[in-house]
Amino acid sequence: MTRTARLEELVRDIADFPAPGVVFKDITPLLADPFAFATTVEALTEPFAGQGIEQVVGIEARGFILAGAIAHRLGAGFVPVRKGGKLPGAVEQEHYDLEYGSDLLEVHADALVPGARVLVVDDVLATGGTAAATARLVEKLGGHVVGFGFVLELAFLSGREQLSGRQAVSLLTYGTSGDGQR
Repeated sequence: MTRTARLEELVRDIADFPAPGVVFKDITPLLADPFAFATTVEALTEPFAGQGIEQVVGIEARGFILAGAIAHRLGAGFVPVRKGGKLPGAVEQEHYDLEYGSDLLEVHADALVPGARVLVVDDVLATGGTAAATARLVEKLGGHVVGFGFVLELAFLSGREQLSGRQAVSLLTYGTSGDGQR
């Protein structure tokens, strides 16, 4: 069994979450499996090893879990990007759209070292709004986004188009046939 096949079998579909008509791809079982979690961290670290990543930005909430482990593997620092209103002190904000609404992201205003080479990590690439907003936050703080890492990508939502041609690694891709399923 390939490593992606093992990961894929641990992703479960939850219908009508967070809104009717949305099929949520839940990676919680993947994170709970020691082999799958380690495999995921390694597979998202490998493409960026040797690229001088200094800070790994994790997007709330599952992105935190992955980004912390990836930062450790890369010898980099970890920076959390949170939903609005959850960080104390001075923050930078960025509004963004997602496939079922809109939201606000924040990061501490002093979170990044100016000029730092940054990897942005999240669990899912859907419309690309969250990742693109995070990249804008990184750039506001003087960081340089080297690339993006995702466990899975919903290709039928064309989120990769929002990432400005930067390197984006997705371990599993759904919707490659255009029907919303693999």
